[in-house]
Amino acid sequence: MVTDTDKAADRLSERDRRVLDFEGSWWLYPQPKDRAIPEYLGMSATRYYQALRRLMDDDTALAYAPMTVRRLQRMRRDRTAQIAARVRGRDGTS
Repeated sequence: MVTDTDKAADRLSERDRRVLDFEGSWWLYPQPKDRAIPEYLGMSATRYYQALRRLMDDDTALAYAPMTVRRLQRMRRDRTAQIAARVRGRDGTS
């Protein structure tokens, strides 16, 4: 039986799957994340974060790694709300 995750894996590139897999388990690696990225993925941290930002809005990535993608989306939403609250506090509006 082919699952939605299997279908999504077929539509994502190997690199995208590796990025999502790493993001879902990076804390298992023995060194800090920024040092583990080039060692385990063979790309710079900048490229990794660019790929991750793109994948956050990709429905195929969501089907492949729903917990990871939803966590990233929630973190982005929370960060955006914090920034908006700070800006509102500075200009005196609510």
